[in-house]
Amino acid sequence: MATIQIKNLAFTYEGAAEPVFCGLSFNMDSSWRLGLVGRNGRGKTTLLKLLAGQLTGSGQVVCPLPCEFFPFQVEGARPALEALIDALAPYTRWEREMAACLDLGTPAALQRFGEVELAYAAQEGYTIREALAREAAQMRVDPEALGRPFASFSPGEQARLKLAARFVRPGHFLLIDEPTNHLDQAGRQVVADYLGRKAGFLTASHDRSFLDQVCDHILALEKQGARLVAGNYSSYRENKRLQDDHERAQRDRILADVSRLRVSAGEKAAWSDRVEAGKTGGGPVDRGYIGARSAAMMKRAKAMEGRVQKQIEQKEALLKNLEYTSPLKLRPLPHPAPLLLRFEDVGIGFTGQPLFEGLSFTLAPGERLAVLGPNGAGKSTLLRLILGQLRPDAGRVWTPGGLVISHLPQTAEGLTGTPRALALREGLDLTLFLTILRKFDLPQAHFDREVAGFSLGQKKKVLLARSLARPAHLYLWDEPLNDIDPESREQLEELLADTSASLVFIEHERLFISRVATRELVLGQPGGL
Repeated sequence: MATIQIKNLAFTYEGAAEPVFCGLSFNMDSSWRLGLVGRNGRGKTTLLKLLAGQLTGSGQVVCPLPCEFFPFQVEGARPALEALIDALAPYTRWEREMAACLDLGTPAALQRFGEVELAYAAQEGYTIREALAREAAQMRVDPEALGRPFASFSPGEQARLKLAARFVRPGHFLLIDEPTNHLDQAGRQVVADYLGRKAGFLTASHDRSFLDQVCDHILALEKQGARLVAGNYSSYRENKRLQDDHERAQRDRILADVSRLRVSAGEKAAWSDRVEAGKTGGGPVDRGYIGARSAAMMKRAKAMEGRVQKQIEQKEALLKNLEYTSPLKLRPLPHPAPLLLRFEDVGIGFTGQPLFEGLSFTLAPGERLAVLGPNGAGKSTLLRLILGQLRPDAGRVWTPGGLVISHLPQTAEGLTGTPRALALREGLDLTLFLTILRKFDLPQAHFDREVAGFSLGQKKKVLLARSLARPAHLYLWDEPLNDIDPESREQLEELLADTSASLVFIEHERLFISRVATRELVLGQPGGL
């Protein structure tokens, strides 16, 4: 157990107009299971890379333990066991060098053997293979299969093996960036169960269910800096919601008081003006007395205005950490057909291997269908069949005439230009598109910046805004939550609960599915619906 200290940490990317963060300070215990959260663009991945030494900023990081970063590169063509341990330290090179030294047998060679063997033993070289096999088994990967090339494993298995490798050597603090990305529900549960048995890591994730299962502390990057709290994500979110509600109520009281003060100040200023004007009127009046009183009243009015403005500034400073999430709106196009989609005994496969066969279901207007199943079951293929990008090998995919579809792809591949240019290029309602982006917390300054420089979450929000700004009868969304922050996930849940939109979507976060879907279709198992 050790304390990791971050003092006045600051970082700005080269060429960026604003820093990612500055003056960031907090302490954390090396035995905690920490979840790192924050709105997209707040610098979660940047912070992890700074702690890992992959980036250099100003300030101070005091960490008594070596830090290791996930994910990392592994040579795909090599046997998984050797490739994984060599990604941690040059174990196989040390082994070859030690064997060569023993073969030579000269005094110099034996001295070199001792030097290499010391480093090898210090890095747990004599037990590293057994340790990795043990961790792989906990990640539901057969240890006997580790002789296969690493590239032969599925992407989900590769991710689990990489994460397992990071826990092989004791005495390290792990920095884990989005460990559940693109994992199916089963894979996410395996990783959650695994990390729930471990300690000593900081993981950035947007999956609320995952954070609740795994974490005992939350590190939140908020507007005014870092906030560290004990508990899981749900307890943090509830506390933050209560704090925000309190600040909103405080703001409303302040604005009401300020309005009354301004009215009073205005009335007194108007009275002093009338008295000043009366100094030149008829009748025997003491103009000196009236002038002095008028001046005093004007002075008091000015002083009151100054106090009002000072109070406003003080209170606004207290409210700068308030997170705003404006509700989204979606107005789908109505379609007269009683059904928007029908699959009739559909089958499709690739390279002679069927993905699914005999698939039949319908979608009525207003239904929201979640397409579930393990990676490789054909979920994205199903969306491509609906879009007409693929033709089934058997059966029929039917949609009514004139159906307008709005498609959200899984990744931002091919997304170019600025948000403003993208909207104009694709014929979107510019005002609506940019309004949605602002509600997704994308800074207005980003409207004229190249999307290529955005974070992954910000790119995903551009894709979501494009889909929402495109009026349609049917919305097809492929993993809409990938990389976007929990606050935006809540916005989407509230949006879909308050609309009659028809939706077919692929997602792996169970909380989102349970709140949004009216029906579920499970591929890769008998029965389906």
